[in-house]
Amino acid sequence: MKIRVGILTAPKIQYERREKTFLLKDVRIGIGFHWDRKEDQEFEGELEIQRNADGTETAINTLDIEQYLTSVISSEMATTAPLELLKAHAVISRSWALRAIGHTDHVGFDVCADDHCQRYEGLYRRNERAIRAVEETRGQILEYREPGTENRQICDCRYHKCCGGRTENFATCWEDIDVPYLRSVECPYCGEAVHHTSLLRTSLNDYDQETHDYHDWTVRYTTAELSDIVRRKAGKDFGEIHDLIPLARGASGRISRLRVVGSHLTEEVGKELAIRKLLSESCLYSSWMDIEKTPEGFTFRGHGWGHGVGLCQIGAAVMAEKGFTYDQILAHYYPGTSLIDN
Repeated sequence: MKIRVGILTAPKIQYERREKTFLLKDVRIGIGFHWDRKEDQEFEGELEIQRNADGTETAINTLDIEQYLTSVISSEMATTAPLELLKAHAVISRSWALRAIGHTDHVGFDVCADDHCQRYEGLYRRNERAIRAVEETRGQILEYREPGTENRQICDCRYHKCCGGRTENFATCWEDIDVPYLRSVECPYCGEAVHHTSLLRTSLNDYDQETHDYHDWTVRYTTAELSDIVRRKAGKDFGEIHDLIPLARGASGRISRLRVVGSHLTEEVGKELAIRKLLSESCLYSSWMDIEKTPEGFTFRGHGWGHGVGLCQIGAAVMAEKGFTYDQILAHYYPGTSLIDN
Protein backbone atom coordinates (compact mmCIF):
# COMPACT_ATOMS: atom_id res chain seq x y z
CA MET A 1 0.00 0.00 0.00
CA LYS A 2 1.19 3.50 -0.85
CA ILE A 3 0.92 6.57 1.37
CA ARG A 4 1.17 10.23 0.32
CA VAL A 5 3.03 12.42 2.81
CA GLY A 6 2.95 16.21 2.71
CA ILE A 7 6.41 17.20 3.90
CA LEU A 8 6.76 20.93 3.38
CA THR A 9 4.71 23.91 2.20
CA ALA A 10 6.55 27.06 1.14
CA PRO A 11 6.35 29.89 -1.39
CA LYS A 12 8.86 27.94 -3.48
CA ILE A 13 10.09 24.42 -2.73
CA GLN A 14 13.86 24.11 -2.86
CA TYR A 15 14.89 20.57 -3.73
CA GLU A 16 17.64 18.50 -5.32
CA ARG A 17 17.01 15.24 -7.19
CA ARG A 18 19.57 12.53 -6.66
CA GLU A 19 20.04 9.10 -8.25
CA LYS A 20 17.47 7.28 -6.09
CA THR A 21 16.44 9.93 -3.59
CA PHE A 22 15.72 13.64 -3.32
CA LEU A 23 16.80 16.34 -0.86
CA LEU A 24 14.43 19.00 0.49
CA LYS A 25 15.85 22.23 1.85
CA ASP A 26 14.69 23.92 5.06
CA VAL A 27 12.09 21.39 6.20
CA ARG A 28 10.46 22.74 9.35
CA ILE A 29 10.01 20.27 12.22
CA GLY A 30 8.36 20.65 15.63
CA ILE A 31 6.08 23.35 14.23
CA GLY A 32 4.73 25.46 17.09
CA PHE A 33 6.52 23.48 19.79
CA HIS A 34 9.64 24.23 21.82
CA TRP A 35 11.94 22.22 19.48
CA ASP A 36 10.77 24.12 16.36
CA ARG A 37 13.61 24.32 13.78
CA LYS A 38 14.56 23.69 10.14
CA GLU A 39 16.58 20.84 8.61
CA ASP A 40 17.64 19.65 5.18
CA GLN A 41 16.18 16.15 4.74
CA GLU A 42 16.66 13.36 2.20
CA PHE A 43 13.83 11.05 1.11
CA GLU A 44 13.21 7.99 -1.05
CA GLY A 45 10.16 7.39 -3.21
CA GLU A 46 8.39 9.79 -5.57
CA LEU A 47 8.39 13.58 -5.24
CA GLU A 48 5.48 15.69 -6.44
CA ILE A 49 5.30 19.47 -6.19
CA GLN A 50 1.69 20.49 -5.63
CA ARG A 51 0.68 24.04 -6.57
CA ASN A 52 -1.82 25.40 -4.05
CA ALA A 53 -4.62 27.92 -4.55
CA ASP A 54 -2.84 30.51 -2.39
CA GLY A 55 0.25 30.43 -4.62
CA THR A 56 2.37 28.29 -2.31
CA GLU A 57 3.85 24.88 -3.13
CA THR A 58 3.72 21.61 -1.19
CA ALA A 59 6.28 18.82 -1.49
CA ILE A 60 4.48 15.46 -1.46
CA ASN A 61 6.32 12.16 -1.07
CA THR A 62 4.60 8.96 -2.25
CA LEU A 63 6.09 5.67 -1.05
CA ASP A 64 5.25 2.23 0.28
CA ILE A 65 3.78 2.39 3.78
CA GLU A 66 6.37 -0.05 5.19
CA GLN A 67 9.19 2.18 3.88
CA TYR A 68 7.41 5.15 5.41
CA LEU A 69 7.29 3.42 8.79
CA THR A 70 11.05 2.83 8.91
CA SER A 71 11.47 6.60 8.81
CA VAL A 72 8.61 7.34 11.22
CA ILE A 73 9.90 5.17 14.04
CA SER A 74 13.45 6.50 13.64
CA SER A 75 12.15 10.08 13.62
CA GLU A 76 9.94 9.59 16.66
CA MET A 77 12.61 7.71 18.66
CA ALA A 78 16.30 7.04 18.11
CA THR A 79 17.15 3.80 16.33
CA THR A 80 19.49 2.95 19.22
CA ALA A 81 16.41 2.63 21.47
CA PRO A 82 15.50 -0.86 22.71
CA LEU A 83 14.32 -3.02 19.81
CA GLU A 84 11.05 -3.99 21.53
CA LEU A 85 10.14 -0.31 21.78
CA LEU A 86 10.85 0.19 18.07
CA LYS A 87 8.69 -2.84 17.24
CA ALA A 88 5.84 -1.53 19.40
CA HIS A 89 6.18 1.82 17.66
CA ALA A 90 6.07 0.19 14.24
CA VAL A 91 2.74 -1.43 15.13
CA ILE A 92 1.10 1.72 16.48
CA SER A 93 2.44 3.94 13.70
CA ARG A 94 1.17 1.46 11.09
CA SER A 95 -2.23 1.26 12.78
CA TRP A 96 -2.56 5.02 13.04
CA ALA A 97 -1.52 5.57 9.40
CA LEU A 98 -3.95 2.98 8.04
CA ARG A 99 -6.81 4.66 9.90
CA ALA A 100 -5.68 8.12 8.77
CA ILE A 101 -5.50 7.45 5.02
CA GLY A 102 -8.51 9.15 3.48
CA HIS A 103 -9.71 10.51 6.81
CA THR A 104 -7.64 13.63 7.51
CA ASP A 105 -8.32 17.24 6.57
CA HIS A 106 -5.17 17.49 4.44
CA VAL A 107 -5.66 18.45 0.79
CA GLY A 108 -3.74 16.44 -1.80
CA PHE A 109 -2.01 14.06 0.59
CA ASP A 110 -2.85 11.57 3.34
CA VAL A 111 -0.73 12.70 6.28
CA CYS A 112 1.76 15.43 7.08
CA ALA A 113 5.35 14.84 8.15
CA ASP A 114 5.35 16.64 11.51
CA ASP A 115 3.95 16.10 15.00
CA HIS A 116 0.43 17.02 13.86
CA CYS A 117 0.37 13.51 12.34
CA GLN A 118 3.59 11.52 12.80
CA ARG A 119 7.20 12.62 12.52
CA TYR A 120 8.60 11.60 9.15
CA GLU A 121 12.09 13.00 8.67
CA GLY A 122 13.45 11.00 5.78
CA LEU A 123 16.54 8.82 5.66
CA TYR A 124 18.97 10.69 7.91
CA ARG A 125 18.13 8.87 11.17
CA ARG A 126 17.02 5.55 9.69
CA ASN A 127 19.27 2.48 9.95
CA GLU A 128 19.11 -1.32 9.88
CA ARG A 129 17.53 -1.56 13.34
CA ALA A 130 14.55 0.52 12.20
CA ILE A 131 14.22 -1.64 9.10
CA ARG A 132 14.42 -4.77 11.27
CA ALA A 133 11.71 -3.51 13.67
CA VAL A 134 9.33 -2.83 10.79
CA GLU A 135 10.14 -6.10 9.04
CA GLU A 136 9.66 -8.20 12.20
CA THR A 137 6.20 -6.66 12.68
CA ARG A 138 5.29 -6.44 8.98
CA GLY A 139 1.56 -6.03 8.52
CA GLN A 140 0.79 -6.20 12.25
CA ILE A 141 -1.76 -3.77 13.66
CA LEU A 142 -3.74 -3.25 16.83
CA GLU A 143 -7.45 -4.04 16.59
CA TYR A 144 -10.30 -3.35 18.99
CA ARG A 145 -13.39 -5.54 19.09
CA GLU A 146 -16.48 -4.15 20.77
CA PRO A 147 -17.47 -6.61 23.54
CA GLY A 148 -20.40 -8.84 22.66
CA THR A 149 -20.36 -7.86 18.99
CA GLU A 150 -18.51 -8.61 15.78
CA ASN A 151 -17.66 -4.92 15.34
CA ARG A 152 -13.91 -4.59 14.80
CA GLN A 153 -11.78 -1.57 14.05
CA ILE A 154 -8.14 -0.68 13.55
CA CYS A 155 -7.04 1.24 16.63
CA ASP A 156 -6.45 4.97 16.56
CA CYS A 157 -3.08 4.59 18.28
CA ARG A 158 -2.24 7.95 19.81
CA TYR A 159 1.12 8.39 21.55
CA HIS A 160 3.24 11.06 23.21
CA LYS A 161 6.71 11.58 24.63
CA CYS A 162 6.15 11.26 28.41
CA CYS A 163 2.91 10.92 30.38
CA GLY A 164 4.39 12.01 33.71
CA GLY A 165 3.07 9.00 35.64
CA ARG A 166 -0.43 8.42 34.26
CA THR A 167 -1.79 8.47 30.73
CA GLU A 168 -4.92 10.43 29.80
CA ASN A 169 -8.37 9.71 28.39
CA PHE A 170 -8.99 10.49 24.73
CA ALA A 171 -11.90 12.82 25.51
CA THR A 172 -9.72 15.12 27.61
CA CYS A 173 -7.78 16.11 24.51
CA TRP A 174 -10.12 15.67 21.54
CA GLU A 175 -13.80 14.86 20.89
CA ASP A 176 -16.10 14.17 23.83
CA ILE A 177 -16.30 10.47 23.11
CA ASP A 178 -15.15 7.40 24.98
CA VAL A 179 -12.46 5.42 23.18
CA PRO A 180 -12.20 2.25 25.31
CA TYR A 181 -8.58 1.50 24.50
CA LEU A 182 -7.48 5.12 25.01
CA ARG A 183 -8.29 5.36 28.69
CA SER A 184 -6.02 6.49 31.48
CA VAL A 185 -3.60 3.88 32.87
CA GLU A 186 -0.87 4.17 35.44
CA CYS A 187 2.66 4.44 34.08
CA PRO A 188 5.30 3.96 36.76
CA TYR A 189 7.99 3.64 34.11
CA CYS A 190 8.68 7.07 32.60
CA GLY A 191 9.68 8.49 35.98
CA GLU A 192 12.47 5.92 36.23
CA ALA A 193 14.10 7.32 33.11
CA VAL A 194 14.91 10.56 34.95
CA HIS A 195 17.70 8.62 36.71
CA HIS A 196 18.53 6.45 33.71
CA THR A 197 20.38 8.96 31.53
CA SER A 198 22.06 6.31 29.39
CA LEU A 199 18.64 5.02 28.27
CA LEU A 200 17.54 8.54 27.38
CA ARG A 201 20.70 9.07 25.34
CA THR A 202 20.07 5.90 23.36
CA SER A 203 16.28 6.30 23.03
CA LEU A 204 15.80 9.99 22.19
CA ASN A 205 16.90 11.76 19.04
CA ASP A 206 19.35 14.63 19.41
CA TYR A 207 16.86 17.52 19.55
CA ASP A 208 14.60 15.65 22.01
CA GLN A 209 17.57 15.25 24.35
CA GLU A 210 17.63 19.04 24.69
CA THR A 211 14.49 18.73 26.87
CA HIS A 212 15.71 17.72 30.34
CA ASP A 213 12.76 18.51 32.63
CA TYR A 214 10.20 16.50 30.70
CA HIS A 215 8.72 14.58 33.68
CA ASP A 216 8.37 17.32 36.31
CA TRP A 217 8.73 20.95 35.34
CA THR A 218 8.14 24.49 36.56
CA VAL A 219 7.38 27.64 34.56
CA ARG A 220 7.11 31.11 36.12
CA TYR A 221 5.77 34.33 34.63
CA THR A 222 5.31 37.81 35.98
CA THR A 223 1.79 39.12 35.52
CA ALA A 224 3.02 41.47 32.80
CA GLU A 225 4.81 38.66 30.94
CA LEU A 226 1.80 36.33 31.00
CA SER A 227 -0.65 39.10 30.06
CA ASP A 228 1.48 39.94 27.02
CA ILE A 229 1.80 36.28 25.95
CA VAL A 230 -1.96 35.69 26.24
CA ARG A 231 -2.74 38.86 24.28
CA ARG A 232 -0.44 37.87 21.42
CA LYS A 233 -1.36 34.18 21.34
CA ALA A 234 -5.12 34.77 21.63
CA GLY A 235 -5.19 37.71 19.23
CA LYS A 236 -7.37 39.66 21.68
CA ASP A 237 -6.73 41.89 24.67
CA PHE A 238 -7.61 40.27 27.99
CA GLY A 239 -5.93 43.17 29.76
CA GLU A 240 -4.02 42.24 32.88
CA ILE A 241 -4.45 38.55 33.72
CA HIS A 242 -6.00 38.36 37.18
CA ASP A 243 -6.61 34.62 37.50
CA LEU A 244 -6.44 31.23 35.77
CA ILE A 245 -9.10 28.84 37.02
CA PRO A 246 -9.13 25.14 35.99
CA LEU A 247 -12.73 24.12 35.28
CA ALA A 248 -12.23 20.51 34.21
CA ARG A 249 -9.43 17.98 34.47
CA GLY A 250 -8.91 14.56 32.96
CA ALA A 251 -8.03 11.36 34.80
CA SER A 252 -4.33 12.21 34.91
CA GLY A 253 -4.91 15.76 36.10
CA ARG A 254 -4.52 17.44 32.72
CA ILE A 255 -6.64 20.57 32.45
CA SER A 256 -9.18 20.38 29.63
CA ARG A 257 -11.09 23.61 30.37
CA LEU A 258 -9.55 26.78 31.79
CA ARG A 259 -11.14 30.12 32.68
CA VAL A 260 -8.85 33.02 31.88
CA VAL A 261 -9.81 36.07 33.92
CA GLY A 262 -8.49 39.40 32.68
CA SER A 263 -9.18 43.03 33.53
CA HIS A 264 -10.79 43.51 30.08
CA LEU A 265 -12.05 40.05 29.17
CA THR A 266 -12.86 36.68 30.71
CA GLU A 267 -13.13 33.56 28.55
CA GLU A 268 -13.00 29.78 28.82
CA VAL A 269 -10.26 27.99 26.84
CA GLY A 270 -9.93 24.31 25.89
CA LYS A 271 -9.01 21.65 25.19
CA GLU A 272 -5.57 20.80 26.48
CA LEU A 273 -3.49 21.81 23.45
CA ALA A 274 -5.21 25.19 23.20
CA ILE A 275 -4.39 25.79 26.87
CA ARG A 276 -0.75 24.78 26.41
CA LYS A 277 -0.33 27.08 23.42
CA LEU A 278 -2.10 30.07 25.02
CA LEU A 279 0.10 30.09 28.13
CA SER A 280 3.51 29.88 26.45
CA GLU A 281 5.63 31.55 23.80
CA SER A 282 5.74 28.13 22.10
CA CYS A 283 3.78 25.44 23.95
CA LEU A 284 3.80 24.22 27.55
CA TYR A 285 5.02 20.66 27.94
CA SER A 286 1.54 19.51 29.04
CA SER A 287 -1.63 20.77 30.71
CA TRP A 288 -1.15 18.52 33.77
CA MET A 289 -0.20 21.32 36.13
CA ASP A 290 -1.03 23.15 39.31
CA ILE A 291 -1.38 26.90 38.90
CA GLU A 292 -0.25 29.15 41.74
CA LYS A 293 -1.04 32.84 41.73
CA THR A 294 1.74 34.76 43.45
CA PRO A 295 2.26 38.46 44.22
CA GLU A 296 4.66 38.57 41.26
CA GLY A 297 2.57 36.59 38.78
CA PHE A 298 1.92 32.91 38.13
CA THR A 299 3.81 29.66 38.72
CA PHE A 300 2.94 26.47 36.79
CA ARG A 301 4.17 23.18 38.28
CA GLY A 302 3.54 20.43 35.80
CA HIS A 303 4.13 16.84 34.80
CA GLY A 304 4.76 15.14 31.48
CA TRP A 305 5.49 16.10 27.90
CA GLY A 306 2.65 15.86 25.41
CA HIS A 307 -1.07 15.16 25.47
CA GLY A 308 -0.63 11.99 27.50
CA VAL A 309 -2.97 9.73 25.50
CA GLY A 310 -1.93 6.20 24.51
CA LEU A 311 1.65 5.02 24.49
CA CYS A 312 4.17 6.92 26.60
CA GLN A 313 7.33 6.72 24.50
CA ILE A 314 9.80 7.17 27.35
CA GLY A 315 7.80 4.83 29.58
CA ALA A 316 7.75 2.22 26.81
CA ALA A 317 11.53 2.56 26.43
CA VAL A 318 11.93 1.75 30.12
CA MET A 319 9.54 -1.21 29.81
CA ALA A 320 11.59 -2.58 26.91
CA GLU A 321 14.80 -2.08 28.86
CA LYS A 322 13.26 -4.08 31.72
CA GLY A 323 12.55 -7.01 29.38
CA PHE A 324 8.93 -6.46 28.40
CA THR A 325 8.16 -7.58 24.85
CA TYR A 326 6.51 -5.32 22.33
CA ASP A 327 3.14 -7.07 22.64
CA GLN A 328 3.26 -6.63 26.43
CA ILE A 329 4.05 -2.92 25.99
CA LEU A 330 1.10 -2.52 23.63
CA ALA A 331 -1.26 -4.38 25.98
CA HIS A 332 -0.31 -2.03 28.83
CA TYR A 333 -0.92 1.23 27.00
CA TYR A 334 -3.86 0.07 24.84
CA PRO A 335 -5.93 -2.20 27.12
CA GLY A 336 -8.51 -4.46 25.52
CA THR A 337 -6.83 -4.50 22.09
CA SER A 338 -5.56 -7.42 20.02
CA LEU A 339 -2.37 -7.64 17.98
CA ILE A 340 -3.28 -9.11 14.58
CA ASP A 341 -1.93 -9.50 11.07
CA ASN A 342 -3.69 -7.09 8.74
